[in-house]
Amino acid sequence: MSISSVFDISTKSLMSYQEALDVTSNNISNAANPDYSRQQVVLSEDPSQQVGNFIFGTGVKLGDIQRVTDNLTNSQIWTNNAKYSNNNQSSSVLNQIQQLFAEPSTSGLSSLSTAFFNAWQQLSVTPNSNALRNNVIQTAQSLSAQVQNINDGFNSVKSDLVSQSKNQVNQINTDLQQIQSLNVQIYQSQSSGQQPNDLLDQRDKAITDLSNLTNINVSYDSGNSAVISIGGIFAVDRAHSTQLQLSNINGKLSLTTTDGSVSGALTGGSLFALTNMYNNTIPGYQNSLDSYVNNLMNGVNSQTIAGYTNGNPPQTGVPFFSGYQNGTLSINTQIIQDPSKIAASSDGTSGNGNIALNISNILNQQNSSGVSLNDNYNQLISQVGSDTQNVTNSAKSYQLVLNQLQNQKASISGVNTDEETSNVIQYQKCYDASAKIISIASQMLDTIINMVA
Repeated sequence: MSISSVFDISTKSLMSYQEALDVTSNNISNAANPDYSRQQVVLSEDPSQQVGNFIFGTGVKLGDIQRVTDNLTNSQIWTNNAKYSNNNQSSSVLNQIQQLFAEPSTSGLSSLSTAFFNAWQQLSVTPNSNALRNNVIQTAQSLSAQVQNINDGFNSVKSDLVSQSKNQVNQINTDLQQIQSLNVQIYQSQSSGQQPNDLLDQRDKAITDLSNLTNINVSYDSGNSAVISIGGIFAVDRAHSTQLQLSNINGKLSLTTTDGSVSGALTGGSLFALTNMYNNTIPGYQNSLDSYVNNLMNGVNSQTIAGYTNGNPPQTGVPFFSGYQNGTLSINTQIIQDPSKIAASSDGTSGNGNIALNISNILNQQNSSGVSLNDNYNQLISQVGSDTQNVTNSAKSYQLVLNQLQNQKASISGVNTDEETSNVIQYQKCYDASAKIISIASQMLDTIINMVA
C-alpha cells in the first residue's frame, strides 16, 4: 500500500468527520426546536482494494444522514390533536354560552323570572294598587330584556362561529397547498439522490397544524408523498391539492369541495367543534330557551285572557304578552300604556286577585310529568354547565395524552445535547487523528524525497 493511499484514506476520513461534525452541529443548534427531527450520521466502510495477495481497506465514507423519527407516534399525535382541539374549542365556546345566561346572579333569567312571578303574588294581595301593577310591568320588561340579551348573544356567538370557521377553512387550504408543494420538493430531492430531511420536518409540521383543525387520514405513496383525506374528501397528494369551502346547507355549516358536490364527515379538530356548536349545540339550547319562554308566556296569557281588567267596565280577553318572535318577548302595548289593563281578577270585582295568584304559582306548578317550568329552565342551565364541564375535562385528558406522546416523540426524535456533545468529541478526535496521519505521511514522503535527492 503506497503513501498516496494513506493520503487518500486520511483525506476521506477528514471529509467524513467534518461532515459528521456539521450534522452534529446542526442537531445541537436545533435542540430547542420542537419541529426538528434529530439527524443521525451513518459512517460506512469504503470498498476494500486487493493488492497482490492482500486486501487493504480504503477508508471511511459518509454513508447516509438518517432522519430519526417514528411514524406511528406522529400518527397518534395527529389523531389526538384532532380530539384535543375539538374539546378545547368546544370548551371555549361553551364558556361564552354560560356567560350569556349569567347564572346564578340577580341578572340571570332565573332570578328575573322569580321576581316577575313574585310581583304577581304581591298584586294578588292588593289588586287595585297601581304601584304593584307597574311593578309587574317593570319585572316583565326586565325579564323580556334578558331573554332578548340571551338570544342576541346566541346570534352573536353563531356569527362569530361562522367567521372563525371560514378562517379555519382558509387555513386548511393553505396547509394543503404547502403539503403538496413539499411533496413535490421531497420527491424531486429523493429522485436526485438527496435526503430532504428538513423538508420532511416541514411537511410533518404542516400535517400537525392541519390535524389541529380537522380530522385527517394520512398515508404515503411509493414516492414517499403524503396522501391526505379529510372526512372522506380527498385533500392532497403530490399531484393535486383540493380547495375546500365552508358551505351553509339548509342552515347547517359543512366543509365541502368548492363545487359543493362532496361534504366532509368531520369528527374532530377545532373546525368540527365550531360547526357542531353552530349546527347542533346552540340550536338545542335555543330550542330549550324558546320552550321555556313560550310556556311562560302561554301560561300567563291563558290566565289573563280568562281574567278581568281593573277598568270600568272590566274587560276580559286581554293577554299580558303580545307574542314571542325572533327572540323578543313582547308585552301587550295596551298594558304598558295603561296598567289597569292587567287582568288580575277572576270575576271582574276590583278587589279580586285570583288570576294574579294563579299566575304567581305558574313557575313552580308541576305538569302531568311532575316537572315545573322552573325545573325546565334549571335543566337547561344544568345541561350547559354539564356540557362545559365534560368537554373541559376531555380537553385536559387529551392534553395529558398529547404530552405523553410529545415526550415519547422527543425521546426518539429530539436532540440530546449530552449525546451530541459526546459525538462532537468523538468526531473531533477522529478528525485530529486523520490530520495526524496526513502529517506523518507527509513526513514519510519528505524522507523518501530527501533520500532520492
